[in-house]
Amino acid sequence: MKTLLPLTCCLAAFAAFAAPSPKQTDFVPGGRWEDNNGNHINAHGGGLLLHEGRVWWFGEHKVAGTAGNQAWVGVHCYSSPADDLVNWRDEGIALRVSKDPKSDIAEGCILERPKVIYNAKTRKFVMWFHLELKGQGYASARSGVAIADTIAGPYTFLRSGRVNPGIPAQNAPEPGSEKAKTYFRDLPGGQMARDMTLYVDTDGTAYHIYASEENSTLQIAELDDTYTKHTGRYWRAFEGRYMEAPALFKRGDTYYFIGSGCTGWAPNAARSAKAPAVAGPWTELGNPARGENDNKTFFSQSTYVLQHPTKPDTYIYCGDRWNPKNQIDSRHIWLPIQWDPEGKPYFTWYDRWSIK
Repeated sequence: MKTLLPLTCCLAAFAAFAAPSPKQTDFVPGGRWEDNNGNHINAHGGGLLLHEGRVWWFGEHKVAGTAGNQAWVGVHCYSSPADDLVNWRDEGIALRVSKDPKSDIAEGCILERPKVIYNAKTRKFVMWFHLELKGQGYASARSGVAIADTIAGPYTFLRSGRVNPGIPAQNAPEPGSEKAKTYFRDLPGGQMARDMTLYVDTDGTAYHIYASEENSTLQIAELDDTYTKHTGRYWRAFEGRYMEAPALFKRGDTYYFIGSGCTGWAPNAARSAKAPAVAGPWTELGNPARGENDNKTFFSQSTYVLQHPTKPDTYIYCGDRWNPKNQIDSRHIWLPIQWDPEGKPYFTWYDRWSIK
């Protein structure tokens, strides 16, 4: 015999089931970060952009159960109120890879570290990313660019290619330089570009920063007024230091860099540096991670440094804890940046923290 529950009891049970999850107030580095639908936030190697009171997070969309780094979906987008940054709304796929096997961004290509900036002159949102053509491993070392009229997209893919073909760097090395062999090898066809970020300076000038020359040297290339092309002005930095995962930010009149060494999916000790200008000269400051497991950057790799939109002297290290066997389960490691008495940026581990 079935027992009928009172209507009020049924309604209460339904309300409890249907009620949205309570809002989160704390960052939990390495935890399962869920969006408004209860799904793990699927935006890896990502970047963030403040626009009209919200912060927009773009990153690589991974597919459950897949290893490696091939792109089968594209770039995912999320947003959060500028004073929140803990609760994120799923805004959908901003850029989809193509089903056309002849496309540069065909399904199965490698599409990494997407970053989006806004061009106030053209009123376009511009996305750049590291691209490897399908079936070529990491030999292509290209940069891809796409644009959209609205921040969440859909973005239209424009082109991909090597950087500044035939154009020498502003601080070009002497011919015959042992450390610059790859630079000269690639000069006619354009410079290699792998792990990358974008930075827009206070005067509106935008820069494309990327690991180049077989990852041995970082390059910093100026973008034109549309942010969709390079001007031909670029600089070499950290020659022979093998840095990747670049993140750039500014505090006061000083520019700061956080990146990593080149050890594939395996974590390593982070790198940091400062400069009086984006183009340098850059002075290394050592590992910004401090504490237990700092030699592995708390098992993470940098992807971005976010200056808090409503607390301008608060900066957040944003990193990925890669899971190469199941990339969708790669976790997000966000930690507050602090400053030591010498003015060096650093971050320590917190199991849980919040912005006061």
